[in-house]
Amino acid sequence: MSQPRVSFEFFPPKSLEASFRLWDTVRMLAPLGPDFVSVTYGAGGTTRQLTHEAVTTIGREFGLNVAAHLTCVDASRAETLEIAQSYAKAGVREIVALRGDPPKDAGGFTPHPEGFADSVELIEALAATGDFHLRVGAYPEPHPESADTAADVAWLQRKFGAGADSAITQFFFEPETFLRFRDACARAGIDKPVIPGIIPIENWTGISKFARACGASIPGWMDDAFAKATRDGREDLLATALCTELCDRLLREGVDQLHFYTLNRAHLTRDVCHALGLVPQVQLEKVA
Repeated sequence: MSQPRVSFEFFPPKSLEASFRLWDTVRMLAPLGPDFVSVTYGAGGTTRQLTHEAVTTIGREFGLNVAAHLTCVDASRAETLEIAQSYAKAGVREIVALRGDPPKDAGGFTPHPEGFADSVELIEALAATGDFHLRVGAYPEPHPESADTAADVAWLQRKFGAGADSAITQFFFEPETFLRFRDACARAGIDKPVIPGIIPIENWTGISKFARACGASIPGWMDDAFAKATRDGREDLLATALCTELCDRLLREGVDQLHFYTLNRAHLTRDVCHALGLVPQVQLEKVA
């Protein structure tokens, strides 16, 4: 079994302390030679400028291939495409194109009066520029607003038809969740890369709450396992073992690329990558 290709997701910092944590995380993971790293966009477009700054800084200071998240939320078509062109001018060649989460308490997504109605329209417009490799989201379990997995597969087909190049899935806890989705995509004729999203469990309380909010099913035994591990001071050990086992099973089933949601914390992601046989390729200088 060959070594997997990996990629990492970060989020833009909102404080000085968060900035130091982000740069420490990038510095620790960059030597693993990721295919790309991505930087998220806050709900309601709240981190638009911070995302731009993080994307350009990571690309400039670490020499990584950075994919900028871009959403349809709270912006006109012209404003959104202006942001995209600012990335192109800065040398960014990848975008993760998403509908995006509405602002808190908004009661659901409502398109901007002059904006893109959904992710497919955004993808079509970005693809027409010819400037970017486009990545999109995929859901191995039904999206909270979706009827079922079949509807999610059909929507992913539309994204690829609009010009997307690859997809990154929502995180999940059991390999069968992704493998069933991969099979459903294959039956539907999807032949472009669908990369599994992996979340090392830094804090089970927070992750389980997040999982329930986004529709990721939680195996019944996990709450008890993490309660016992936390009580014994072995939460990180359990998290590393479970994440490594998940990734190993996916690799043995023919998956060749893994996308890690780092939450700007490097240690568990790094340890899992090391357990999978990935070793640092280069040493990086400290960011100026």
